[in-house]
Amino acid sequence: MIREFKSLALAGCIGLGAMSAGMATAQTAKVATDPSFVPFEMLDQESGEMIGFDMDIIAAIADRAGFEYELNTMDFNGIIPAVQTGNIDIAIAGITITDERGEIVDFSDPYYDSGLKILVAADNEDVESVEDLAGMKIGTKIGSTSFDYLTENLGDDAEITPYPGSSDMYMALMGGSVDAVFYDAPNVAYFAQTRGEGRVKVVGPLYEGQQYGIAFVKGSELLEPANEALAAMREDGTYDEIHAKWFGESTE
Repeated sequence: MIREFKSLALAGCIGLGAMSAGMATAQTAKVATDPSFVPFEMLDQESGEMIGFDMDIIAAIADRAGFEYELNTMDFNGIIPAVQTGNIDIAIAGITITDERGEIVDFSDPYYDSGLKILVAADNEDVESVEDLAGMKIGTKIGSTSFDYLTENLGDDAEITPYPGSSDMYMALMGGSVDAVFYDAPNVAYFAQTRGEGRVKVVGPLYEGQQYGIAFVKGSELLEPANEALAAMREDGTYDEIHAKWFGESTE
């Protein structure tokens, strides 16, 4: 579907983005997201539309930068390759900025600070760190930096199972198929406070301080106006409004 947003807290606030977008104006960009990374992106069962922090961020950026977009959902593992090949113009899905990914896509300025956390059953008293996961079964997500971290730090010392969707690995944990889940901190915390409340808990420190960025096709003319829009959103408080909606008051 093509989305042309007139904004959540943006009425009359198009400002510099729409004017500075230049060639970007009037384009319809193909945007990809992963529908399972709550609360960043998820399907609203009542409306049938994607909602979440990332969805509000890209809506506000598009509004200010003056472009329409068509939203596409796909497994996270296929998102970066889709941008790399040009099948998708933009991707926003809690994507960690890494040097490796930066070789094949262009990233926006960082828009969210994150990291990795451990999730275990509520009655698990044996795990307090990644080192404690040695010899255990661990669930994580295909194509994620959490999978890379586990393989680099535990290797053959643990049974690491990558799942296609975050809901799959959480169900595996609650069903006893894995002993722990290791994944992005905001998603882990959100699950622990919602569907997993009373059944799972977050333990240990925050690993690998990370920053999320929006991925663009290399050389995209949309990158600069998107960065300008993001900077303006931080300046006028729009970013903080969106953050508060999904996570509470921003600490930035």
